[in-house]
Amino acid sequence: MSAAQSPPRRPAIVVVDDEPAVLAAVSRDLRRGFGERFRIVRAGSGPEALQLIRDLRTRGDQVALLVADQRMPGMSGTEYLVEARKLVPDAKRVLLTAYADTEAAISAINEVALDYYLLKPWDPPEEQLFPVVEDLLTTWESGAALEQGGVRVIGHRFSKASHDLRDFLARNRVPARWLDVERDSEARELLEVIGASQDCLPVALLEDGGVMEKPTILELAERLGVSSAPTEDHYDLVIVGGGPAGLAAAVYGASEGLKTVLVEREAPGGQAGQSSRIENYLGFPAGLSGSDLARRGTDQARRLGAELLTVSDAVALRVEGAGRFLELGSGATLSATCVVVASGVSYRQLDAPGFAEHTGAGIYYGAALTEARACSNQHVVVIGGANSAGQAAVHFSGYARQVTMLVRGPNLERSMSHYLIEQLAALPNVEVRTCTSVVSAEGEDGHLARLTVRTTPNGTSGPAGGPPAEPVAVGADGAASASADPVGGGPDVGAEDGTATGGGGTATVIEETMDVDACFVFIGAQPRTDWLDGVVARDERGFILAGADAQEAGWSLSRDPYLLESSVPGVFVAGDVRARSIKRVASAVGEGSMSVSLVHQYLAEG
Repeated sequence: MSAAQSPPRRPAIVVVDDEPAVLAAVSRDLRRGFGERFRIVRAGSGPEALQLIRDLRTRGDQVALLVADQRMPGMSGTEYLVEARKLVPDAKRVLLTAYADTEAAISAINEVALDYYLLKPWDPPEEQLFPVVEDLLTTWESGAALEQGGVRVIGHRFSKASHDLRDFLARNRVPARWLDVERDSEARELLEVIGASQDCLPVALLEDGGVMEKPTILELAERLGVSSAPTEDHYDLVIVGGGPAGLAAAVYGASEGLKTVLVEREAPGGQAGQSSRIENYLGFPAGLSGSDLARRGTDQARRLGAELLTVSDAVALRVEGAGRFLELGSGATLSATCVVVASGVSYRQLDAPGFAEHTGAGIYYGAALTEARACSNQHVVVIGGANSAGQAAVHFSGYARQVTMLVRGPNLERSMSHYLIEQLAALPNVEVRTCTSVVSAEGEDGHLARLTVRTTPNGTSGPAGGPPAEPVAVGADGAASASADPVGGGPDVGAEDGTATGGGGTATVIEETMDVDACFVFIGAQPRTDWLDGVVARDERGFILAGADAQEAGWSLSRDPYLLESSVPGVFVAGDVRARSIKRVASAVGEGSMSVSLVHQYLAEG
């Protein structure tokens, strides 16, 4: 076999420990458990390991996992991982510690985004070492596959159609590679080879040799096998929505023997699936991304027997006697005994002038993590003052030259978790501007170029203290989002003199224009329940009433409705879409699992 035909080298696991016996032991165990898939590379010190990593990168090899001992002379494990992260930011990181070093290991979770710390000794490795490493490597492999990708998408970065395709592929974890026609010569060469003009963009090149010009998401999903048709005529349980609540209901429904199908209009994970980092979910001390949570939940539900229909939109619910019929946008109808509505919420749109025109072309709703690397050395603006916005700002700070957060309220304390406020304060390229709202957006050459913002007299820059912030609505990732009109609020602004009035005085309002490369908006959420209008009782904001609230809204049976039961018997609600719900990942998961228990009670009634 020639060098050109030689198979790719296995990704590397780099192990560093200054004690030869420990280094030999951990290398031996890792080779025994993972040697067929990965190369085990050893080093006796931090500097030596860093040079090994540089050599691996020079050869074009991948580094999947870094394992380092904490107590090493000259350079501690934490110090080494800080430097190694700069060289291989996507590699998973494990710290070997003695019990006395536990405090240092916990601190390293924040310092180096540590994935796991492992207490020595790890005997037996089959119980203490292999499951941990297998989980980390599986997560790494999943991300690496997405990076290398089989589908190639050629398009313009500032094209809504291109962005929507990239976002769809990323959120559904379809391996894909993005080629910017303006930056990548390969993109232009491929267009010439296939005989397509730039008027045909975006273009998707499939692994089977197929070429799709300007495909819709549904067309691409069907070609890739992402969407599917139901396999049964009737189900015990139909779940609408694939966020944390819906996935939990699917896991519990399938595991308890119910014929279960989940319908998701976009991608598993819901709004929480777009979170760059969820750090307050029990059992994940190092945090996990929303994408990883969605992957784990989806795999678990499928393994237990649940059927998942993605890119399928629920458009209507019919109630006929004991039957519940869910109509899909595709024209199909699902028959069910029980329905759990976990359709979640969507980000509220900002209606300031210029925003609609540039959505998908520099302005994005939610984290839009597919855009992060394209923001390298650019100025990014994040609008919002809750956890979702804070998580996005932290994430983009690793790529952008400058991240500016525009917060409508006077501080972050009311709407954002303390750990995120501390992280933002420690980032030198993140500025938090409070009492600031957006007036308008302007573009150049078809994409966002400038924002005009307005700051009230008591606005400040940097993490702010002061009086409590305005009331907020909280998102499923544990994130609170400002629920009021993001453009207005605060004192009334004079139409001509630029002054604010009210509260017994007049003060100047500061209005300025800033150059911006990308803007990410997190200004609250609204429920996806229009398709239930006239069938299920909702509150004035569109959230579904359940339990005692449903009983007061036209309950038809002699028994009381169950805790999560809507005004229609046998139709339950879980997660953010329920009125009075606590908008947290953990509570959504709890409600999803609880709804299945209530479904069993309903079925037992006969």
